[in-house]
Amino acid sequence: MLIIFCIFLALLFDFINGMNDAANSVATIVSTRVLTPRQAVVWAAFFNFLAAFIFGVHVATTIGTGVIDVAIVTPWLILSTLVGAIIWSYTCTALGFPISVSHALVGGMVGSALVKTGFRAIIFSGIAKIVLFIVLAPLIGLVLAYLIMILVLRICFRHHPQKIDRWFRRLQLVSAALYSVGHGTNDAQKTMGVISVLLFSSGYLGKTFYVPFWVIISCYLAIALGTLFGGWKVIETLGMRMTKLRPVHGFSAETAAAVSILFSSMLGAPVSTTHTITGAIIGVGATTRLAAIRWGLAYRIVWAWILTIPMSALCSALVYLAIKMFMK
Repeated sequence: MLIIFCIFLALLFDFINGMNDAANSVATIVSTRVLTPRQAVVWAAFFNFLAAFIFGVHVATTIGTGVIDVAIVTPWLILSTLVGAIIWSYTCTALGFPISVSHALVGGMVGSALVKTGFRAIIFSGIAKIVLFIVLAPLIGLVLAYLIMILVLRICFRHHPQKIDRWFRRLQLVSAALYSVGHGTNDAQKTMGVISVLLFSSGYLGKTFYVPFWVIISCYLAIALGTLFGGWKVIETLGMRMTKLRPVHGFSAETAAAVSILFSSMLGAPVSTTHTITGAIIGVGATTRLAAIRWGLAYRIVWAWILTIPMSALCSALVYLAIKMFMK
């Protein structure tokens, strides 16, 4: 029953991931008015789920075996990890901050493992790679979006603005779909990794770690449903308050973010889709003028990113301590 409850919590976490990251998938297409908010989340949710049948499980393997020592994993540790990550993720979603929900999961694993065993349980090479991409993901998204936007402007500068707008309103449907596939591919796999390592450590997968098919389908379904319900405050923060976007900007930002995320997923790197799309939005905004970006808002969002791993680690550590006291 404890393992079943942990799996339920993991899927709930995946659902909240979809709610917070709905903004990543639809913010640009909503702010450019290519689709209404409701149409946009349906579009994004469909392609979130479609990703289950396209890419492998490289990111799930990284999360399942590359953050903490598998030998120390117990259902109670996974329970405290998920509760801590859910507390931090839901709080930020309610406040409208587009955090990395996957980093909340990593922080939760680290916090629980530190309380249980100490630093010897942490795989520092895996943590270093994740922390490195906290910096790299938004920078890659920013640079790619800036270059794509410059290229598009050079190609289209002779054409009438209304004609360009009409072209990119259609192309943005494609770029939004591509981004949603990337989002589903990278983010759903993180929950898959947690469920799989729970089953493996409990002896349900045999001697070899793998990701069962039912885990794949259930995690993609949960994140798609979360996207469908949408975190509307986060959508407003990213799509309507960061900078003013037109369809050509939305296309460039989504394409840049999608390329970066899909490339990272094929390498098995668990990147933050939130960081990547936020960097991409800033990148296209910078091609207009730097003053077009609301740097005060960006500054607060960056602080939410920085605090996510330590705060979710603290939440999970406190939950694990509470569980230990209760068990005694």
